[in-house]
Amino acid sequence: MSEDKPGVTIYTDGGASPNPGPGGWGGVLIHDQSGVVKELYGGDPHTTNNRMELTAAIRAMEALTSSCVIHLHTDSEYLRRGITEWLPRWIKRNWTRGKNSDQEIQNEDLWRILANVVTEHDIHWEWVKGHSGDQHNERADWLATQAIREFRADALPSESSDAQIYLGVSVRGNKGIWAALVRHEGEEEILIGQELGVTPNLLDLMSAREALITLPERIHVQIFSYSDYLRNGATQWIKGWQKRNWKTKEGSPVKNRDAWQALDEELRVRRVEWPSLKDDPYPPGEFEQLEEAIREGQQGSNES
Repeated sequence: MSEDKPGVTIYTDGGASPNPGPGGWGGVLIHDQSGVVKELYGGDPHTTNNRMELTAAIRAMEALTSSCVIHLHTDSEYLRRGITEWLPRWIKRNWTRGKNSDQEIQNEDLWRILANVVTEHDIHWEWVKGHSGDQHNERADWLATQAIREFRADALPSESSDAQIYLGVSVRGNKGIWAALVRHEGEEEILIGQELGVTPNLLDLMSAREALITLPERIHVQIFSYSDYLRNGATQWIKGWQKRNWKTKEGSPVKNRDAWQALDEELRVRRVEWPSLKDDPYPPGEFEQLEEAIREGQQGSNES
């Protein structure tokens, strides 16, 4: 009887970045009576969001040592609808899609495993909105993200470039703080600086230049930044500005011209690439270090 079974609350999450690509899953298991928490995570070097969502639920339940009453929380509509709507029909139709029996069921291998695992427990499936502040859902997301980062580690740009720069800026009122993580020849350093009366765009330019001048000339550098202004300017706009004597297509003076020219001098003596992070929901861990450095810089500025 279910009342004789231990109760467990489970939060799961999974994802891939890019999709498909390196993926991770995470699970948070909470024993209802004792409050003991167990965390699990893992991943795959080439997978999809949906496969990681399924894997998270499977691995979480496989970690239980006895039959339990489970309240499983997921923010995946794919998992929720699959388990409550599609799976019973697939099993009834002998793992076919009925009229579409010639079409394969995506991730059938994992759905079959999940179908067997769920028979061992009494499960209540509960959907939660992702990134809505639920601490356990956020933790499961963090674990999945950590797995992705670990699987991406072997492919990080350290193997394809001589140096890497990660940039972050923050402007509050008239005070700006920038931070740059510079990695070169196995060494890593975080630079930080403060400026008054700057915009975020200007601070992005200044931080990129300050980071570049710490590196030797004639090397291959990759710069990672969430600033479209900085990336697009350096890769697309700057050549046109130079041809037009630092004027826009409309004939107006280029904003932040001095900063652009100073940055251009450093770009000319190095081969610089600007990988896009726009579609990456799992930012590299280097940006967490930059955020912490900026917070510490802000606190120090307030105290002085």
